[in-house]
Amino acid sequence: MLNRIKSTIKHSIVYGIGTVTTKLIGFILLPLYTKHITVSEYGILGVLEITILILSQVLIFGQPNAYMRFYEEDQYRDNRKSTLFTLFITLFIIAILLNVFGQLFSGRIASFFSNPKEYTIYIKLCFAIISLRILNTLFLAVLRIKEKSALYAFASVLRILIILGLNIYFVAFAKIGIRGILYAYVIGNGVMLFVLFPRMLIEMIPKFAPSTLKAAFIFGFPLIFTSLAGMLLNMGDRYLLKILTNYNEVGLYNLGYKVAGVLNVLLIQSFSLALLPMAYKMYGKKGDKRYYSKMQTYFVFILLWAGLVLALFGKELIKLLALNPDYWTAYQVVPYIILAYVFSGAKYIAGLGLYLKRKTKYIAYTTIGATILNIGLNFLLIPQYRMIGAAIATVISFIALYAATYFISNHFYKIPYENIKLLKMLILSIIIFSLSILTGQLHIVSRILLKFLLVVSFPFILYSMKFYEPIELERIKQGWHKLTGL
Repeated sequence: MLNRIKSTIKHSIVYGIGTVTTKLIGFILLPLYTKHITVSEYGILGVLEITILILSQVLIFGQPNAYMRFYEEDQYRDNRKSTLFTLFITLFIIAILLNVFGQLFSGRIASFFSNPKEYTIYIKLCFAIISLRILNTLFLAVLRIKEKSALYAFASVLRILIILGLNIYFVAFAKIGIRGILYAYVIGNGVMLFVLFPRMLIEMIPKFAPSTLKAAFIFGFPLIFTSLAGMLLNMGDRYLLKILTNYNEVGLYNLGYKVAGVLNVLLIQSFSLALLPMAYKMYGKKGDKRYYSKMQTYFVFILLWAGLVLALFGKELIKLLALNPDYWTAYQVVPYIILAYVFSGAKYIAGLGLYLKRKTKYIAYTTIGATILNIGLNFLLIPQYRMIGAAIATVISFIALYAATYFISNHFYKIPYENIKLLKMLILSIIIFSLSILTGQLHIVSRILLKFLLVVSFPFILYSMKFYEPIELERIKQGWHKLTGL
């Protein structure tokens, strides 16, 4: 089991190279954005980015997940190449139709905004980005199931470096703002597709399989609603903030979300990319349930510890990154979003039973339910508490989603998660964060030092709470000896 856990961690780290660079680019570009575009324009960019993410997830129709699920099944093992060809052609047609729609109707859609001419360009570029993301996501899923994490990371890093360079040129030198940022995304995603496509040709044979496509859509159809609801749950509050407040509030909230989102990109996304392929391969083998249970414990441990770093130093980090003081109050939402992300990350493993038993419709049900709850809470809390209200709504919704996912998944495939340990870590994290608030009036050097000591204390306090098993302590000692030679 330890070898499986190490393999999952190894691939998570390599995937993390690709995903983490995305967030690092976001950090690198924050000073550029905050210097050259207003808070309101940053809010517009946030809404456009969210729209791209939502539509690209919905219009892919869950086909990458279907390909990974079918990959190890006896029924499809000998037809992997025709399966990939079938799914690729289907998504390629969807991408073409999407761009035709964009060319025909972008002007009408843009007429609802204050600057129709500029928004027409934005909408056309967004449709191009979505189309490229759809195809790239399928190809990246192939690399995931084949455990080609190095190529995955290379393609991702290349895309981000291109986007970084073009962003700097278009925003700082060409001074075309949001339009330039979208141009950079189109070119970056286009280059990624150009790199991956020759490798994918080896994995395909030109044979269209209607029965496979039908099975893939049956598997993936519930995931459409899951993706839509999940994206709205994660990002729909920006739309509601715009409706109930203004673009300034959206811009501040978006910045705070990006800082907290380091936890998502650095850990959750990279881990989730490695988790499902490994979970499918481990399913039905000796020790599979203990593997899933220990992965949950270790993953939540890492999420909470890393989350404490971001929560305790969020204010200092935002002041360092945002050159314009108008952005600084964004730090207030960071702790709330981090807590939401912890439950979001834990939900991935808590819901494994639904994927393993092909009960994906329940993933859709729970996510849709959490989204409805989130929308209701946003309408209730935003008018009075503005972006803090949106953040609180997000936390409550993700706690509800985790609870529902845990109980329903365990009904179909019971996994003995270490819930007492998970609760100990959560309570300790909240106590440590609460203590950090008391340092607010101290000199910056004293404040940073005390916060650092609070963060470092986390694993040691858990030791005093008898958190670790003897074999885990032995492994920690062995790792320490290897690292230090002592």
